[in-house]
Amino acid sequence: MSSASERAWGDFWAQQGGQGGGGCLPEGYRSIDAVQQSAWRDFAKRLPRGCALLDLATGDGRVMAWLMGTRRDLKPTGVDLAPQLPPAPRGAKVKAGVAMEALPFPDGRFNAVTSQFGFEYGNVAQIAAEIARVAKPGALIGLMSHRLDGPILAHNAARREQLYWALVEKDVVGIAKRSLALRQAGLAPMPPEIPQTVAEGQKRFGPQSVGWEIAEAVRRTLIMGARDHPANIAATLDTIAGRAANEIGRIDSLESACRTTADQAGLDAAFEGARLDLLEKTELRDRDEAIPFADFRVLKNSG
Repeated sequence: MSSASERAWGDFWAQQGGQGGGGCLPEGYRSIDAVQQSAWRDFAKRLPRGCALLDLATGDGRVMAWLMGTRRDLKPTGVDLAPQLPPAPRGAKVKAGVAMEALPFPDGRFNAVTSQFGFEYGNVAQIAAEIARVAKPGALIGLMSHRLDGPILAHNAARREQLYWALVEKDVVGIAKRSLALRQAGLAPMPPEIPQTVAEGQKRFGPQSVGWEIAEAVRRTLIMGARDHPANIAATLDTIAGRAANEIGRIDSLESACRTTADQAGLDAAFEGARLDLLEKTELRDRDEAIPFADFRVLKNSG
């Protein structure tokens, strides 16, 4: 994962706190969550009693929480590259700032390893080797990964297009910041391009769309800051632009991860090189969708 992507995901989990949000899941696909939980419940039933489990790219620890909801005897530890993470689920531990390619654990430490939408964000050959090292012989590995043709990437790619439209094509933040110079002369005009972009964003992408949302946030910032110092307004506009840029970074890294999972030969080579034997691969799909949103692989450490 690039340093820009690392910062973007770090900021994401820091902002999430304990909210338990859906990450990159589209709002209209909340039933995906139930499919994910079902897959992990079935996986949990296959694990030995008192299993020491490692969850890679744990994020808010939701996979560990789901697993413990089925098996209270599990002893999970989650790791993530992000420097700041939400609190761990009760009964679990988390370690922030940990790269999947360099796990800070001794050989043969864990009875199972899991990852949901994480494994594919790094160097899969190195990560597979690290999984094999820290997992006991015979340990089960559960990997849920994105798909290049799935609805999650499609949804987020559409959001990225809208973010570019508002920030680059329409330059709403730049226009707003340039208008602040007039405030030094006692004027506080609303640049006409801003409300025009709000209306165009709603018409083109729909109400409450991210294209509309960015322009509307800029418009409200100018209105509510009419009597505020220009430097304070500029800082708020920079925050809007920064968060949008972070989301673009996360979507870019999501697309890269999807391309990694689409490289079946590369994945096979990574697993074979680490002596991780594929036991089964299941396509996961929402009940109303023909296209799978993820693949779920169960592997066994034969090392």
